[in-house]
Amino acid sequence: MGGEHAIVHMVYRAKKDALAADELISQYMNFIRSETARFTHAVPSEGRDDELSIAMFAFYEAVQGYERGRGSFLSYASAAIRNRLVDYNRKEERHKGMVSYDAPLGDGEEHTLSDMIPAGEDGMKQWTVREATREELEEFANNLMEYGLSLSEVADNCPKQERTLQACHKALQAARENPGILDRFVKSRRLPLAELTAVSGVARKTLERHRSYMMAILLAYTNGYEIIRGHLCQVSGGKEASV
Repeated sequence: MGGEHAIVHMVYRAKKDALAADELISQYMNFIRSETARFTHAVPSEGRDDELSIAMFAFYEAVQGYERGRGSFLSYASAAIRNRLVDYNRKEERHKGMVSYDAPLGDGEEHTLSDMIPAGEDGMKQWTVREATREELEEFANNLMEYGLSLSEVADNCPKQERTLQACHKALQAARENPGILDRFVKSRRLPLAELTAVSGVARKTLERHRSYMMAILLAYTNGYEIIRGHLCQVSGGKEASV
């Protein structure tokens, strides 16, 4: 009980202190790696960077979402990590279906795209998707910094309720239908609250409360971050198709 009490104390500190959150994640990296390995059936390494990053992200979400009375924190975090990895795996499968390596190169063709890949490059499909995801995530994180944001801030600011999520996506859709708003957002690097409220009908208070999340999804839709767009909606429980 003493050990669990100490963990809960650290979790509550990490909720309010970014440095404490980073320290907690560092302290429990072996746990995060272990949970990732249980899911992937492989030791997390550079080759499985995406799964480990998502597990760390899920651990941070667990810190923010945990409340006393929900049982053991580590059990709660374990479930959060597994759920995020399951979601990510499904997302990966959907992306693989977009470009079929086994489809014919053309009408009447017997050869497929996979025939064009040199022999011996096992795992090329998975490597391509992972490499694209990693590069896009790094670029997006750097882009967020230009707007004074970080990935952890965006994760912390994601809407928790479906009703609020739909309101944010309504504002996003309104912005996409009014390119001038997106242009001004990119130039000023500030969320155009008054304009978004006027064109979407979403309460200004709602947009202010989720300012970081709104800035992140607007940024994702102005720079062609296809993988990030899906992940932002996935993290918050939304459906990209609805926006």
